[in-house]
Amino acid sequence: MAIVNRTPDSFHDQGSTFALEKALERVKQAAADGADWIDIGGVPFAPGPEVSVAEEIERVLPVVTAARDLAVVSVDTFRPEVAREVIAAGAGVINDTSGLRDPAMADTVAGTGAQLVITHSLAAPRTLWPSPQYRDVTAEVGAFLRSRVELALSRGVRPDQIIIDPGHDLNKNTLHTLEITRRLDELAAIGYPLLAAVSNKDFIGETLDAAQHDRLTGTLAAVVFCIVRGARIVRVHDVAATVDAVRMTEAMLGWRPPAYTRHNI
Repeated sequence: MAIVNRTPDSFHDQGSTFALEKALERVKQAAADGADWIDIGGVPFAPGPEVSVAEEIERVLPVVTAARDLAVVSVDTFRPEVAREVIAAGAGVINDTSGLRDPAMADTVAGTGAQLVITHSLAAPRTLWPSPQYRDVTAEVGAFLRSRVELALSRGVRPDQIIIDPGHDLNKNTLHTLEITRRLDELAAIGYPLLAAVSNKDFIGETLDAAQHDRLTGTLAAVVFCIVRGARIVRVHDVAATVDAVRMTEAMLGWRPPAYTRHNI
């Protein structure tokens, strides 16, 4: 899953694809680099200035239209009003990083052909949650995801529409995120496809003492580890390098044949 943000304040690309022309270029490049899905965001999860529903729709809708013939289109939004518009425009996935804080999101996805990513987070979108505390972070994340899945099902979302995401770094410190990654198989056992959004995040930077744009090798290590522990979708900025890492991992696990076999044949 490639990341394309039409935001001036996203934590990694820092507005580099805020301009529509730049966002469309990134979409084409991500597809050419092998992305299966393209995740389009108009509002970051992190605190920042208010963005109206109308402005969010204006940011993401033209990118959805451009991307829908190139890959599966996902839209990162916590607003049912935005989800409704982008599904009508061809988006196949709604990536709700708020974890159905607004249950109407489940109503919006129910009865459609779209899938719904349910993510663990504590704070409402665009707000701080300083010094998060957990007794057992993996167990608590798992309990949250199970309860949110039950909410989605109760509102008519089909089981085959649901994807879960433990929310790496979302209202978690580095030690929390390392633990949920180490125990990711427990969360995969909940029984729904699991998404790992680890790309260039602070837990990698703090673990390796790596600046924001020096985290690719750490990201690739985290991606491979997450796949081995049960992740089936990985959300990343650096598509080409990650595609190679993922395909090599799949081959070693026996899920993908080599592109060719000439060595010692």
